[in-house]
Amino acid sequence: MNQPCARNASKLDKQGAPKHTDKSEKIWTRNFLFILISNFFIFLGFQMTIPTIPLYVEKMGGNEQLMGLVVGIFTFSALLIRPYAGLAVDSKGRKKLYLFGLAVFVISVGSYGLIQSLLLLFMMRIVQGLGWGFSTTASGTIVTDLVPPRRRGEGMGYFGLSGNIAMAFGPSLGLILAGSLSFPLLFFACAVLGMMAILFALGIRYQEQKTEVRKQDVHKGIFEKSAIPPSLLIFFITFTFGGIAAFLPIYTMQKDISGIYLYFVLYAVSLLIARIFGGKIYDKKGHEAVYIPGAALIITAMLLLAWLPNSIILFTAAILYGFGFGTVQPALQAWSVKEAAPWRRGSANATFFSFFDLGIGTGSIVFGQIAFAFGYASIYYISACSVALSVVLYLFLLKRERKKKGGQKEKGPGNHPAP
Repeated sequence: MNQPCARNASKLDKQGAPKHTDKSEKIWTRNFLFILISNFFIFLGFQMTIPTIPLYVEKMGGNEQLMGLVVGIFTFSALLIRPYAGLAVDSKGRKKLYLFGLAVFVISVGSYGLIQSLLLLFMMRIVQGLGWGFSTTASGTIVTDLVPPRRRGEGMGYFGLSGNIAMAFGPSLGLILAGSLSFPLLFFACAVLGMMAILFALGIRYQEQKTEVRKQDVHKGIFEKSAIPPSLLIFFITFTFGGIAAFLPIYTMQKDISGIYLYFVLYAVSLLIARIFGGKIYDKKGHEAVYIPGAALIITAMLLLAWLPNSIILFTAAILYGFGFGTVQPALQAWSVKEAAPWRRGSANATFFSFFDLGIGTGSIVFGQIAFAFGYASIYYISACSVALSVVLYLFLLKRERKKKGGQKEKGPGNHPAP
């Protein structure tokens, strides 16, 4: 049972982390706990700004169009830096780039309360996006290094949970503080949370191996072709989130409906529950069993928000949206890496999250223009149409996938080249 294994000959894996071969090796190491706590603090500070930035823009005299631009430009900034961040994390070191991204986040968010110009706020949102792109790319890679391969799915689940817990409380906490504190103090509190993330990140210590970026990897880029179909679908789904994060608090205030704090809590709790059961259903039956039901829940939630007569409907929409999104997102992410070669899985994930961010950013900007021209309710009617369009696209992709599998069966296994 205890005989040495040939796999222990090399102490580092390809990512530069210690190789894990013992099935009983623990996930809950000091380093893993520190990256989870650090991730929780930075996500909590970030989530507190999501519903409050539009309120700050409104206070500075901005309209719905400017709200959408200020919210959306952050996402595009993070999206554009991710390809370079991924290469830098591999060649310059994970921890160094993680600390750099956290520091940029702290400086940019802390400066919001000192800014008196919408133009300067717009520019600092770009800076914050750069920091976010670096920090999130590096933190995910650190977790991949630290967790034993046989338990990587479980470890990544715990890591994602730290962000989801922050999502459950961050938006509500931000709105509560915005109602009792000045905006400068609110953003200073967010910056302090970022500093807490830095303190725990400094405690992470493990042996890293910097790798040389190969020219062929650069030429292939971050986009993995096999991940494009599910990535397109997630774009239409996260497009709806841009309308919720940026405009739902103001929409409920306009309709004199209370409970926006509880909305985000109910959404996050439903999301957590759905991720557990949705993932298990996907593992057993595939994306065919989860995508259309999940999309139907999101469409229903959007239509309820467009109607929105009272708080009960608001809370119902939160639960439906959480279950719908929590069912669909893990299935699409798993689909995005399913056909990718092992050495392209990082690119597959990058492709998926690039479209994920693109949907949120595009939604924020587009819905700002729509709200200005047609009112807030129209945001959620269009969101429902966006998800309905994704269902049409999904059925087309599913038909193409089945046709491809049918063609492969007709050829027979003997006609396939060896892997």
